[in-house]
Amino acid sequence: MRSHKTNDLRMRDVFMVRLWGKVADICRYLSVAAKALARRPAIQFNLPFELPMRLLGDALDGAIIIDGNSLIRYVNHAMEELSGFSIGELYGQSMDILVPPDARSPHSEKVADFITTGRKSTVLGHVRELEIRHRSGERLPIEMKAVDLGCFHGNRYFGAFVTDIRQRKEIEARNAELMALLEKQALTDPLTSLPNRRAFEKEAAGAVLRAARSEAPVTVGIADVDHFKAINDNYGHAVGDAVLCAVSDAIRSVARDTDIVARLGGEEFGLIFPNTSIEQSGQVAERIRSAVASIQFPVNGAETVDVTISIGLSKLIGQAGLDAALGAADTALYSAKGNGRNRVEASRL
Repeated sequence: MRSHKTNDLRMRDVFMVRLWGKVADICRYLSVAAKALARRPAIQFNLPFELPMRLLGDALDGAIIIDGNSLIRYVNHAMEELSGFSIGELYGQSMDILVPPDARSPHSEKVADFITTGRKSTVLGHVRELEIRHRSGERLPIEMKAVDLGCFHGNRYFGAFVTDIRQRKEIEARNAELMALLEKQALTDPLTSLPNRRAFEKEAAGAVLRAARSEAPVTVGIADVDHFKAINDNYGHAVGDAVLCAVSDAIRSVARDTDIVARLGGEEFGLIFPNTSIEQSGQVAERIRSAVASIQFPVNGAETVDVTISIGLSKLIGQAGLDAALGAADTALYSAKGNGRNRVEASRL
């Protein structure tokens, strides 16, 4: 029994020397293939063996060595802390103990396939982001730098340095959330929470492309609150802002899920009706007009303000483009204003 332990210790010491000899090359040449690394002359440090062993054992990054059967032959303290397993629990166990259960194939199968076929590895000599299984069952994101340590006593050995990247992933996730929030804010009208003009133009451009591919009808519309300047002048901008919010809510309440509604600026709203003919869009626009006309906005106690909108519609014709459709819808809107307001007019184009 003592001779077996002595042999294991001697083998471990040889493995550590070889692994230490790879450290400098890994840090400087992560993109170089393992075979190229093997051809580099070994660096003679002329240091007591205990010093690099101490550094490896106390390194902040985890270190692990497995044999050709994927059995764990060495882990340092950082790997012990990262995985939640003690060194005694990991030694002699299959590397699969650290692999999440839903991995496409066990790690041992991949190692065996590499040794048997000699197929080029996409892991050895590269930096890879992976996940390992913690003792608790939690999945931990890690960055792994793996190398082929070569053969010893007829058996193949592989080593890897493992970095805990949970903090980095948390920062990346927070940054992604922040970017998504900033993008949303850039495309949202702060008063009504409707999409703004930039978002409307983006959605309209997408509708143009989809309509060109599918040849499905698309209608665009412009809605404008009637006598809005008088509301602002008579009751103040605070009431005017509240009226715009009430109009936005009314439009949203009757618009279909597929319809796109945006505030273009001031008292003007943009409408896009995908896969909808101008006749069908007229029916939806009429529901929008009616919903807004039902608003009785209270001001100064018992007094109320009647709110109405006028809407102009136009077909979106692929060859003519969005600008032409919006121009025609704007012309129809002025026609609705001229014909008494609180009505829907469609372009004849």
